[in-house]
Amino acid sequence: MIQGNQTSSSGFILLGLFSSSQTSLLFFSSLVIIFLLTVTENALLILLIRRDSRLRSPMYFLLSHLSFMDILHISNIVPKMITNFLSGTRRISFAGCGFQIFLSLTLLGGECLLLAAMSYARYVAICHPLRYAMLLSDNVSVLMATGAWLVGTLNSIVHTVYVLHFPFCHSRAINHFFCEVPAMLKLSCEDTSHYEQGVYVSGIIFLLIPFSVISVSYVKILHTVLQTKSSEAWKKSFSTCSFHMVVVVMYYGPFIFTYMRPKSYHNPGQDKVLAVFYTILTPALNPAIYSFRNKDVLRAMKSMLKSNFHHKI
Repeated sequence: MIQGNQTSSSGFILLGLFSSSQTSLLFFSSLVIIFLLTVTENALLILLIRRDSRLRSPMYFLLSHLSFMDILHISNIVPKMITNFLSGTRRISFAGCGFQIFLSLTLLGGECLLLAAMSYARYVAICHPLRYAMLLSDNVSVLMATGAWLVGTLNSIVHTVYVLHFPFCHSRAINHFFCEVPAMLKLSCEDTSHYEQGVYVSGIIFLLIPFSVISVSYVKILHTVLQTKSSEAWKKSFSTCSFHMVVVVMYYGPFIFTYMRPKSYHNPGQDKVLAVFYTILTPALNPAIYSFRNKDVLRAMKSMLKSNFHHKI
């Protein structure tokens, strides 16, 4: 326990995703570009939704929360990676590590629930259009978004407190590019098997159940569209659902594989690659898949550009 207290005062060392060699400059440059692109496109989407009246619907309201979560999530991890790479220190304080765990788990859990809520909204819009206003009113969408944030936060508080309570008496070097729970458990000299059971339960609630809801929703959507006997509508729906499911699998798949395995089965190199999908790549792809392929969003963007152009004139 004394060593655990020493860890609290000295912090940890993040080994990172890549070394500080010249061969890593390409990966580092790509990371910076992806970070700037992700923040820009998600911020632009939020601005469009807030500004254009055509996008003021429950679905776009939920989407704006998804974009805000993605901005916070990638900003919680990548800037620290950038500063560590440039400075070569790789250090992170105990408090900084705790904050990374808390914010990361809040956003990961909240996004899992939010994606399920968005799939339900899409299901209602396509399968029950006449009951849309009743099943998905503004109050219901606010309740779903608030619930995602609240439940994600409560779950994160429990896990953050529990993880930081363990004595870290092995090496202080975390073989990861951010403070993630499975990587932290590797440093503990205490038996974490009981806690891992709690992580497994959380995985069922935040991963398996939402993923099942999303899968069922899209199956029902495709079934409804097939009944319309319109080949154009079928092709459009199949294309949209396919893109959405690809992103969903990219997010949930690595997430499930990382958090629902025992500590003994984890491989640091594999865990880092998997984490890239749900912490960096998915936030960058979400706006393009969910929004910028949408005609309403494109119209809103053109309208904003025209408005700004005329204003300058």
